[in-house]
Amino acid sequence: MKIFIDSANIHEIREAASMGILDGVTTNPSLVAKEGKNFRQLLDEIVQVVDGPISAEVVSIDKDGILREARELAKIHENIVVKIPLIKEGLKAVRVLSEEGINTNVTLCFSPTQALLTAKAGGTYVSPFIGRLDDISIDGMELIRQIIGIYQNYGYTTQVLAASIRHPLHVVQAALAGADVCTIPFKIIDQMFQHPLTASGLETFLNDWKKNESKLV
Repeated sequence: MKIFIDSANIHEIREAASMGILDGVTTNPSLVAKEGKNFRQLLDEIVQVVDGPISAEVVSIDKDGILREARELAKIHENIVVKIPLIKEGLKAVRVLSEEGINTNVTLCFSPTQALLTAKAGGTYVSPFIGRLDDISIDGMELIRQIIGIYQNYGYTTQVLAASIRHPLHVVQAALAGADVCTIPFKIIDQMFQHPLTASGLETFLNDWKKNESKLV
C-alpha cells in the first residue's frame, strides 16, 4: 500500500519525506487555506520535495470550469493529479481528462455506486472518506472493502485511495482490506512510529550500555 501525506504544510511534507516512507501528497482547499500561501507557489514547493503523485483540487463545479482549472494545474508538473469532486459535472470532466491523459483523483466518495461511476468515467484514483462515515455511525472501512470487491470483479484500474484517516487503526484496516493508497495526516503518521514497548525497551538498552561503560573502540 502506498502512503501519501494529507497536508499542504511544507514543513510536515518535508519531515514525512525525510522518513523515507512517503509516496505522494494530497491537498484540498481547506488544507491550502490554512497555509495562507499562493496555491501555485505552494504546489511549486511541494513538487520539489516529493517525487510522486500530488493531488491539487479544483474549485469549479461546472464541467467547463473544472476542465479549465484541471488543464492549468496539469501544466505545473507531471506529478500533479487533478482532484475533482464526485458530482455529475465532475465525472463529465473526468472522462474528458482521462482521454487527454491527465490523471485525476475523484474525491468526496461516500458510496459504492459513486465509486463504480468513477471507474466507468476513467478516474485514476477514487477517494472514499472513511472517517467522515465513521463520524455518522456508518462503517467507513466496509465502503473500502465494497469498492475493492467491485473493482476486482470487473478489472477496473482506478486505484482506491483511503482518505479521511482518523487514527493508526484506520491505516491498518485499509492495508488489510487491500487499498492501493492511504493518505494520512502528519500527526497520524507520527503516531504510527510510537509504541510504549519500543520506548521502554530502548530506555533499558541505553541504561544498560551506560552501566557497562562499553566502548566502541
